[in-house]
Formats: sequence, structure tokens, C-alpha cells
Amino acid sequence: MVKLPDLDLPENPRLTHNITWFARALRNAGLPIGPGRVMDAIRAVAAAGFTDRRDFYWTLSGCFVSRPEQRAVFDQIFRLYWRDPRYLEHMMSLLTPAVRGTHEERRAKPGEKRAAEALLEGVARDAPHLPEPEGEEIEIDASRTMSSEERLRSLDFEQMSNAEMAEAKRILAQMSLPVRPLPSRRTMADRHGAMADWRATLRASMRRGGEMQGFATKSRRERWPNLVALCDISGSMSSYSRAVLHFLHAVSNHKGAGWARVHAFTFGTRLTNITRHLARRDVDAALAAAGAEAQDWEGGTRIGDCLHAFNRDWSRRVLGQGAVVVLITDGLERDDPAMLARECERLHLSARQVIWVNPLLRFDGFAPRAGGIRAMLPHVDSLRAGHNIDSIAALARALAGPAGAADANRLGGMMRAVQAMDRGHGTGTASWR
Repeated sequence: MVKLPDLDLPENPRLTHNITWFARALRNAGLPIGPGRVMDAIRAVAAAGFTDRRDFYWTLSGCFVSRPEQRAVFDQIFRLYWRDPRYLEHMMSLLTPAVRGTHEERRAKPGEKRAAEALLEGVARDAPHLPEPEGEEIEIDASRTMSSEERLRSLDFEQMSNAEMAEAKRILAQMSLPVRPLPSRRTMADRHGAMADWRATLRASMRRGGEMQGFATKSRRERWPNLVALCDISGSMSSYSRAVLHFLHAVSNHKGAGWARVHAFTFGTRLTNITRHLARRDVDAALAAAGAEAQDWEGGTRIGDCLHAFNRDWSRRVLGQGAVVVLITDGLERDDPAMLARECERLHLSARQVIWVNPLLRFDGFAPRAGGIRAMLPHVDSLRAGHNIDSIAALARALAGPAGAADANRLGGMMRAVQAMDRGHGTGTASWR
């Protein structure tokens, strides 16, 4: 029997126990932490000591945080777990029902609800029951209150807890995406068609010795377009892209959707084709396989290079016959915006319609100041937000029909803002940088 080496643990076993439970809370909040990282953290604390709170924070942070977007959840759980009473009250308020309107509410920051659920798992979340005064009867009219599902439909994906995100995915899985068929140049026999079929008419007359008794008619065939989705899976877009991919999985497996084929690609620092993974019936298995193949998940962003790879390798394969392209990205490009503009123009010329889904539109003061956004705006047909369930439903309506006046007004306003910025800073691509 092989004897395992002893672990160099801190002298205080209580501290080792607390670090282990702290790692468990981080794992419940979504951070990829296994036993190896827990052992490394215990050894690091034993080497660094537990004399200064700031050193202790950075020691655990170096062991448990591997990506910048994990910093917010780590900070919130660290403050709550290592005894910040005021922050504990705030996190409890995120989970405890409260009477609205008595005080000014603050929207939860990204990851706060996940941190609260991870640490307060099993804690009673019901508000304390207060006895009603005798002789008084309080009647509440809830006819105009917002239901939980209505609130969930308008809640930002970044603000959702784990349970809310699971419910949102269930709602997205039930949504459909009908599309109008396109008229083809090919024709078919139709007794009520508006076009005369001279060949069929002559063939029928030859069977009767040349006598023509009537005219045969025909109509144009209808065909279904392809749907091509390009999802940005960088760190700033991971939550939104996961929700959109759940929606695309439901669309690709819906028999009555009408699309000829649904093609899905992810991009961060490189382009990955995940179409075959979305064909699986189980959505969790499909997204797990897609995440295993897309090695750049929650990494950097190189939109121009990835669009260049798509135009070079996949454009002629999937964009034929009037395909519709859905581009899900925030447009925050770090490379040359001029190259991004060229690739977006080529993509726009190859597709029948390009719909840009940008979660940054959820902000009221959003302006196209980033170079990547300004480079992409002239080459899209519709600009939409994709930060909650209602915006995904609006995207479904936009794909089912032509772009409405709201899309034209939004896109036109963005273009006028870009022109105003160019007049203020000079024209040309140099102002995009």
C-alpha cells in the first residue's frame, strides 16, 4: 500500500477548515476550483502567514482567481465570508423579500446574487412573520403587480442568480423562431398559379392531337434560408453568449422553425464551428461539448481576425441562398478597426441580412465611441440588445419579419452620432483608434 506524503498544513486546524469551506463557496458561485487549488491555497497561507488581512487576501486571490471576470465574485465572497457585518446584511437583502418603495433600491452588481446563494445556502430566506394588530384587516390588490416571470424576462443576464439563470434557460428553450420562406426562381405546377406553363400546355395538347383545351399554370417554389450565428465568447460576453446559445439550440432542434439549417460559430481569439454540437438533443451535453471544443472561452477578443477566418473558410459554404447572420458581440475590438470594417463589409455583402446583437445597448447613455463599434455600424441591417429574455424575444420577432421603424431609428441615430464624432475629431480611420 502506497503511503501518501503528509500535507504541510497551518498549525491552526480551524483556519484550514475555513479555507476549505471558503473554496467550496467559490465553487458554488461558479469558479472552477478543485481539490488541487485548495491544497495550494492552504500551503500558500502556511508560507505567507496570517498576520495581515491584505496579504491574506492576495494569497487566496492568487490561488483561486485565474481570470479577470472572476474577480468580482471572489471579492464579494471574501468580504462576506471573512466577516464584514454590513456586507452580510446587504447580501441577505438580496435574497430576503422586502417591501418595495420604503427605501431606495440598488441593483445588484454582476455576481452578487451568485455569491449570496453560494454562502447563504440553506439559510432561511423568508421574511420574519409579524403578528397583525387585532381588529385590523389589510387588503392588498395585486392585480397590477409584476409576476416573477415578468420580472425575470426584464432582468439582465449578468444580474441573475443561478436559480434565475436556470429558469431563464427554461424559458429560452420554449421559444420558437419562425421565419418567412423566400421565393425561388424554380417553379412548380399549380392549378391556381399566376404564371402560364407553356411547356405543360403544349405537352397536354400533343396528347389530344394538337387540340388545346386550356392553359396550364405554375407558381414559384419557396425555400427556407439558413441561420448563421456568430457568438462572441470573450470574458465580457460569456454570460450573454451562453443564453443566446441556449436559444439557438432550441431553434436548431425545433422542427417547425422553418430554417433550412442553423450554423453556429464561436469566436474570441479564434473561430470555432460548433454546429454539430448543437444538433444534440440534450442542451447541457451540447453546450458542454461546444465549450470543450472552444478553447478560447472567456478569453480575449479579436473580432477582425475571426471574421476574416469565417469569410475565408466558411462564407461560401453557409451563406448561400439568402442566409441571415446574427452577430452577437459588444464590438470592443483591440486590433485595427479598418480591418474589422473590411471584414464586416464582406460579411454584409455575402448575407441577405446581418443582425447585430449588442448587450451594451442596455445602457441608456450608450454611444458608439469605441473604434470597433464605429467600424461595424455601417455594415449591419439591424441593431438590437441581447441582455435579457425580452430582448431575445424581440430578436426572434426581428428575424421572423423585416426590420421595423425602431431598428431603422436606432441604427440611424448611431450613424448620426458617428458622423458627429468624425466631424469633431476629423475624418478617416485614424479617428477610430
